[in-house]
Amino acid sequence: MQKSLLNTINSPKELRLLNQTDLPQLAQELREFIINIVATKEGHLGASLGVVELTIALHYAFNTPIDQLIWDVGHQAYGHKILTGRKNIFHTNRQLGGISGFPKRDESEYDTFGVGHSSTSISAALGMAIASQLKGENKHHIAVIGDASIASGMAFEGLNHAGVTKANLLIILNDNAIGIDPSVGALKQYLTNVKKGTQKQDNIFEALNFDYSGPIDGHDLNTVIAELERLKTVDGPKLLHVITTKGKGLKQAETNQVKYHAPGKFDAKTGDLAEKSNEVQAPKYQDVFGHTIVELAEQNKNIVGITPAMPTGSSLKYMMEAIPDRAFDVGIAEQHAVTLAAGMSTQGLIPFCNIYSTFLQRAYDQIIHDVALQKLPVIFCLDRAGLVGEDGATHHGVFDLSYLRCIPNLIIFAPRNELELRNIMYTAQLGLKQPIAIRYPRGRGVTIDWKQLYSKIEIGKGVSLKKGKNIAVLSIGTMAKNVTEAIANLDVSHYDMRFVKPLDEHLLHSIFKTYDIVVTVEDHSIKGGFGSAILEFAAIHQYPNTINVLGVPDEFIEHGGVNVLQQSIGLDAESLKHTIESILLI
Repeated sequence: MQKSLLNTINSPKELRLLNQTDLPQLAQELREFIINIVATKEGHLGASLGVVELTIALHYAFNTPIDQLIWDVGHQAYGHKILTGRKNIFHTNRQLGGISGFPKRDESEYDTFGVGHSSTSISAALGMAIASQLKGENKHHIAVIGDASIASGMAFEGLNHAGVTKANLLIILNDNAIGIDPSVGALKQYLTNVKKGTQKQDNIFEALNFDYSGPIDGHDLNTVIAELERLKTVDGPKLLHVITTKGKGLKQAETNQVKYHAPGKFDAKTGDLAEKSNEVQAPKYQDVFGHTIVELAEQNKNIVGITPAMPTGSSLKYMMEAIPDRAFDVGIAEQHAVTLAAGMSTQGLIPFCNIYSTFLQRAYDQIIHDVALQKLPVIFCLDRAGLVGEDGATHHGVFDLSYLRCIPNLIIFAPRNELELRNIMYTAQLGLKQPIAIRYPRGRGVTIDWKQLYSKIEIGKGVSLKKGKNIAVLSIGTMAKNVTEAIANLDVSHYDMRFVKPLDEHLLHSIFKTYDIVVTVEDHSIKGGFGSAILEFAAIHQYPNTINVLGVPDEFIEHGGVNVLQQSIGLDAESLKHTIESILLI
């Protein structure tokens, strides 16, 4: 029986003591270790399996952490974490109190830059390289970026700058033709042609003053290490084009790369996914969006759908299958997605621009300058709003109300259930005169029979869900479910305000004249969110009522299951019940 090599490695220092001939065995062990842990603990699988050899080669050839290694996004960094002292705690990955699913600066000196959103590695690595140059330090700076991420505008900005510097920067292009969904765009086609040897035009990276090498087989350890050693002697900006297979080493993950990006639980030996329950469940909010936009687009020829590289995650894939000429995956390009929607809107189309709440942050100027300022009726669908769970601080959608609420001309709506989501989508495509943002969470809703007839929603109108005495609880969005459970046996009133902008001021005046105490509940930062809007209303109209604002505290919330995280900050039903009971006793 072979002696385990992985068990002897607690840092890259031990890795660099191995004979190069032993590295293929280490790669096999590392791959099996990732598969065995992710099979039971869940997480991102395919991306890390695809870069096992590349990860080993990088830490073998370079003197990390003095030489600085940056993993773009971080989906591909599991092997890196395991080799850099976190093997024994890797089973805590993405769990509350455990290690992060992404590289994180305060977790390890080997995590040189925190990542979670894509296409940041080139700019960060260039910044580090320039700093080393200014300080007279002799170290290497390596950015590992995927072919889907390098097509992003920010990556191009970094390439453009790096090409006119003498910085000691190495960009490794991990080319596997897929991000979460298959890569798209002209650059993807260019890279495909390079791999086939059919690209007739000049090399785009050499044109940007990079020393280009490749493409090479990213699973051939000897080839990768030899090229890395050569590139260590080359001055200035360099780009190594590496071909890998996402999901390498697990047949199903290689065959079904979209499903096995983050497959949930599966059998580590066979690779088969865990059997799903036959129990009838409420739909995921993303699927309600996906099926509803198809229904509406079949009736309204002006509807188009846009997503930046998330057709599966947003479920725009259903429209891409049913009406492919009116559904657009624009790649990892949120800024472009928003302004593309704005341009379409000027010509009478009705764009549904579906972007995760946390990713819409990247297109803030475009929302203001290109959409709201021009009062263009773009329909923003903000998936993954609120706490999203195991992806943690980089992915929680808990700032959208704050950063959108201050923008003139913009309507903001949060449905409490699937029916409300369908109805606001229906209402929006009937012909608004201004843009609207619709925020909804990750995960399943509460309504089995959700495909009901549409009804128009009156803009700016909240609803009463329960009448009681003593206090009024105002909720926004799907937090209504937790509130409903919390106050089931309490004599209090509950209002779903639905719109954060415009607020239902008529209803609010009635509430503030009836109840001395008002409680607001939201799955959003308490700074600048829904509760802040209610406080502003009370201040403007000089209401003396006591207002209690409940929501996400003014800190970055780490990773963990949504239910666990809600409990940790007092937003689960039981915690809300105790909080409201304590307010009643005052």
